[in-house]
Amino acid sequence: MRRSSGWARRITKRTVSTLVVAAVVAGVVASLPPSTWREAERVVYGQLSVIEDVIRPGKERIAQFLGVREAVGDEGRGVAISGSVRIVDGDTLDVDGRRVRLHGIDAPESGQTCRMEARRWPCGRQATRALGERIAGRPVRCVERDRDRYGRIVAVCRTGGEDLNGWMVREGWALAYRTYSLDYVDEERRARQARRGVWRGELVVPWAWRRGERLADVSAAPKADREECRIKGNISRNGTRIYHVPGGRYYARTRIDASKGERWFCTESQARASGWRRSRQ
Repeated sequence: MRRSSGWARRITKRTVSTLVVAAVVAGVVASLPPSTWREAERVVYGQLSVIEDVIRPGKERIAQFLGVREAVGDEGRGVAISGSVRIVDGDTLDVDGRRVRLHGIDAPESGQTCRMEARRWPCGRQATRALGERIAGRPVRCVERDRDRYGRIVAVCRTGGEDLNGWMVREGWALAYRTYSLDYVDEERRARQARRGVWRGELVVPWAWRRGERLADVSAAPKADREECRIKGNISRNGTRIYHVPGGRYYARTRIDASKGERWFCTESQARASGWRRSRQ
C-alpha cells in the first residue's frame, strides 16, 4: 500500500503541475498576435500529450509493474520454472522436462542402504518415495539458484508454499549439503535429535557413499567380536555420533545401547565412514 500511495501522490503532483503549465501557456497564447498562434498551439498540444501519458489507467501501470516482478522471479533470485513433475531420486526432479537438483541438500542415492538395529533397509529408495508422496501430484514451482557441473538447474522447489528442500532434511530423508550451502543445517540438527528418517540408525553420508564407502559388516553389539571390535560408537543427547577408543577419558563409562542405533566398531576408519567422529577427550 505504501508503494501504491506514493505512486499516486507523485502522479497527482505531476498532473497538477502540467495543468498549471498548460493554463499559463493558454493565457500567453491569448495575448499573442495571430501569427504566433500556430507555434503556441504546438506547445499546448505537447503539454496535453504529457497529461494523457501521466493519467493512464492505474490498472495498466500496476500490470506493468507486476509483469516485471514475475520476470525477475521469487525474491529476485532467478528464473522460476513449473510444470509436470517426475521424481528422479530424493534430491532430484524433472520439472517440465528439465532436470532440477534441489539446492542445499543431499539425499541417499537410489541404490544406497542404511542399517537399523542390525538390519539393512533401502534408505535411498525410501527417500525417493517420501519426496514423491509429499508432492503427491501437486504443482511444483522451482526458483533457480545456480547450475551444477552437469548442467542441471540447482533450485529451491516449493509446493503449496512449502520448501521441499527443507522438508526433506527436516524429516531426515536428506542431509544438509554443507559443501555448497548452510541453509538447512538447523533442519538437519533437529532431524538427528528426533531420530527421523535415516537418523534412526546407521548410514554412510551420500557424498562418501558416492566415493565408494560402505557400511561395515559389523553387527550392533556382537559379544563374540567385542575383543576385536572394541571401539564404542555412542550417540549423545543432541544426536551427535561420537566414538570412543580404548584408553579414552570416557571409554569405560560409555555404554552401548543398540536400540538407540549405537554400536561397536573394529577400526576408526569404519566409525568415520559410518558418520561418527572421534571423541575430543
